[in-house]
Amino acid sequence: MDLFQNKDFIPMLLSEEKTPFDDEDYIFELKFDGTRTLIYVDPDYILIKNRRGVKLNDTYPELLDIKKLVKEKVIFDGEIILMANGKPSFEKLQLRAMLKNKQKIAYYVKNYPVVFVAYDILYEGRDLTNLSLMERKKILAKYKDGNTFIKTKYTEGKGIAFFNETKKMGLEGVIAKHKDSIYKINKRTKEWIKIKNNIFESFYIYGYKNTENGISIMLVDDNNIYVGKVAVNKSNPDYKIIKGQPINSKPLILKEGYTYLKSDLKCIAEYMTRTKNGGLRQPIYRGLVE
Repeated sequence: MDLFQNKDFIPMLLSEEKTPFDDEDYIFELKFDGTRTLIYVDPDYILIKNRRGVKLNDTYPELLDIKKLVKEKVIFDGEIILMANGKPSFEKLQLRAMLKNKQKIAYYVKNYPVVFVAYDILYEGRDLTNLSLMERKKILAKYKDGNTFIKTKYTEGKGIAFFNETKKMGLEGVIAKHKDSIYKINKRTKEWIKIKNNIFESFYIYGYKNTENGISIMLVDDNNIYVGKVAVNKSNPDYKIIKGQPINSKPLILKEGYTYLKSDLKCIAEYMTRTKNGGLRQPIYRGLVE
């Protein structure tokens, strides 16, 4: 089947590493805090869909003008982002994604517009996926940036310095891509690597709830404010330690199904950012504080 006719494939996915690196065989791009998106477009047609196949044409109508950029059938791969205070805001993008009312969508289009950041091109009158990344980048380069369409910038070889700069700016991290990588649909590859700029912080374990594979623990900060919950697997030695803590029969914070602890037990959680209300975004349990 011609790739442009195939509307069901999953974009090439990334592996993950913890440590940035330098390598002249790689380019390094910003990791945008947005929604991975494929755009199928020709001068008379456009389909915007996320990696799960959900159509986004009505959600982000400001992107429909991307049709004007092309003269033939094209597939762009990239990310939809919403800028706030100078950097991408996933929280505000989520608000946009949930809107169904046309009047509200129109208000947000005017006041909180999104941008499509293109970092690859998979089709331009023909299938380009067997070309190297840098050959595809050259083809992508001829499409002009505008209000709703921009091409990602990249640096070659110097991943460590680039990562450290994103960390200073409070951005999500970097993507490393091998220059010779072909585009593999429906696959996760080690030739594209995400290196996230996550935060590690300690929190009190306020309580736990039993789950199929272990427990979900409630986290509170030093001011006794709830910030989120993380999973601890039964195979983790900390599981028994947490469950062995004395019970608090008069908790101030209540969450359905939880057993509350009378303990000063603290743990490390790794997370991406804080939400507007102070909650942890995508927290991961990293062990007890000794």
